[in-house]
Amino acid sequence: MNRIRLLVFNSALSVLDYRVPDGMRVEPGSVVVAPLGPRQITGIVWEADRLPANEVPAEKLRPIIEVLPVPPLAAPLRRLIEWTADYYCAPMSSVARMVISSGGALNGPATMTEYRLSGGMPERMTPQRELAIAALEGEQATIRELAGIAGVSEGVLRGLVNQGVIEPVTVSIDRPFAPADPDFDVPELSPEQREVADELVGAVRARAFAPFLLDGVTGSGKTETYFEPMAEAVRMGRQVLVLLPEIALTENFLKRFEHRFGAAPVQWHSSLKSTERRRAWRAISEGTAQVVVGARSALFLPYRDLGLIVVDEAHEVSFKQDDGVRYNARDVAVMRAHFEGFPVVLASATPALESLHMAESGTYKRLELPSRFGGAELPHIDTIDLTQEPPERGHWLAPRLIAAIEDRLAKGEQSLLFLNRRGYAPLTLCRNCGFRFKCPNCSAWLVEHRLSARLACHHCGHVEQPPATCPECGEPDCLVACGPGVERIADEVEQLFPEARVAVATSDTLNSPERAADFIEAAESGAIDIIIGTQLVTKGFHFPELTLVGVIDADLGLEGGDLRAAERTYQQVAQVAGRAGRGAKSGEVLIQTRHPGAPVIAALAEGNRDSFYGAETEARRHAGAPPFGRWAAIIISSEDDAEAREAANRLGATRPQHDGLMILGPAPAPLALLRGRYRYRFLVNARRNAQLQAILNDWLATQSFAPGVRVGIDIDPYSFV
Repeated sequence: MNRIRLLVFNSALSVLDYRVPDGMRVEPGSVVVAPLGPRQITGIVWEADRLPANEVPAEKLRPIIEVLPVPPLAAPLRRLIEWTADYYCAPMSSVARMVISSGGALNGPATMTEYRLSGGMPERMTPQRELAIAALEGEQATIRELAGIAGVSEGVLRGLVNQGVIEPVTVSIDRPFAPADPDFDVPELSPEQREVADELVGAVRARAFAPFLLDGVTGSGKTETYFEPMAEAVRMGRQVLVLLPEIALTENFLKRFEHRFGAAPVQWHSSLKSTERRRAWRAISEGTAQVVVGARSALFLPYRDLGLIVVDEAHEVSFKQDDGVRYNARDVAVMRAHFEGFPVVLASATPALESLHMAESGTYKRLELPSRFGGAELPHIDTIDLTQEPPERGHWLAPRLIAAIEDRLAKGEQSLLFLNRRGYAPLTLCRNCGFRFKCPNCSAWLVEHRLSARLACHHCGHVEQPPATCPECGEPDCLVACGPGVERIADEVEQLFPEARVAVATSDTLNSPERAADFIEAAESGAIDIIIGTQLVTKGFHFPELTLVGVIDADLGLEGGDLRAAERTYQQVAQVAGRAGRGAKSGEVLIQTRHPGAPVIAALAEGNRDSFYGAETEARRHAGAPPFGRWAAIIISSEDDAEAREAANRLGATRPQHDGLMILGPAPAPLALLRGRYRYRFLVNARRNAQLQAILNDWLATQSFAPGVRVGIDIDPYSFV
């Protein structure tokens, strides 16, 4: 009899022992199906000495049912699962579930039916049929997809199928992706780019762990530079992963990649259909997917032979998962490269302070691109003191910014206005009785969205229609929008410049790769004069005719209790400023602020990144904050406020006492009610050498919580709400 230990996808059970029937072969990493009561569950065979022992007698062990037809998870990936679970205080089963993220992929090869024109003609031609036949020449896809291409109903196409004009074709769901050609269109790099690219290419050839910080100003050509080590990895038959912080950036990257390599990379993000996820997962696990570009979840896929990871815009907060397993993809990418022995590149124009510290200490190798490609110059930056140059009453654009937009319109150039606030207004109230629209599930105001005529909560997704009268006093025509969002700025721009072509770019308007592609095409073709956007437009886009950037409210990010507020504000404003003057024409950036003397605003205006990072580093050192200390958050929540408060107070009463450890709280979270759950927080500050995870796990193990109470641990938190 052969006893095996399974990691199963159930955090309550986690580890179970089974036996392997005679004649069945398994190995560590095999994905298997096993019985659990009357059900069947999926699990991963694990080394028995690396998981908690199970005391079930050998004679009571049930046999596993089958080994699924996918390659076993390699040992380095299993070590990454263990490290991630241990570092982020998460169940191993929850981390492993991210690896096995396409259930359909586990069932082996499969086929589907697609359709194409057969060459025949229908018995009776109609305008709709004629339109379909003309549009579908050379196309092959499902009926639904063909209907979208042709702009006709599925019924029209099914009629053509019945008459033999369109024929079915059986295809493999797992058909291979088009191969990338590393020599398809090799670019001419500048001497600076060539020096950096050669160093990265050498690291790929060496097949050893090497972490790099690619620190290049906006417009310096970081993407073209890291394409060269990617090409070398492809030549060597190895796989490459590129992590992007936003799906909206994917289309821009795909375009540049295809121009360089002659084929599209394999994509992995939440917008993929289940069949697309299955196809990508199997190609990745079998090693036929050469280059994968995706969101943070792509990091845990079971690559057969990964040879390079690139984390683009590595400073971005969206690489940090906010729920479930609260991991930071930037840091886990470095650990995956460490376990598997290959280079990892963190690319950014505004690196995270932690990454800069790692470079200065010699842990990462810093590679610099200090100037823009092709002789383009960095934009001129100036501030507009709103206390001295205020906008007109009821408006948000200062006169000097309005004049600069007029100048760009006259020259046929583009302008970008940045405000990191979606919707029309962050608050709607009744001027008669003072009633404010609040979310019923969260302690947050409802945000007015006039484009979609709704009031929405940006935390839980609650939506309601704006009423005609005040719900509190019944007064009609008394509801007032307070403060600006991007839609309100767009309204003001359209009033000021009625002839201008305006586009609003947010996660509401660019919520799919297709919409993002349409926006990029319109901006690049000159079909947009003024872009108004949130942080979505601060990175990755290259519009040569964009010469003016206006930051509407640079102080917005400095408000609230975010302990990284100054760093985030600097990164956002510096990134959006970098969209200006990327072509032959010079750029200008105007920053509207009420605090021009604030260190972060002054550093932006002076273009003095080093002075800002130096001052921020010393402030962090003094406070024992990352990278000189450690942070962790503990969130206690329940649907019952009293229950959550009692659990938090009881936990606080047993707080551990350690040198170099400070525990603040419990206190109501800034968002004290979120998605119907009342929340209390602890903030833990520890020295670098403290065994933080062990201390937290031991502390929580002393408590038993009511069934309705949830306890979440967030190591290295980025969100403090």
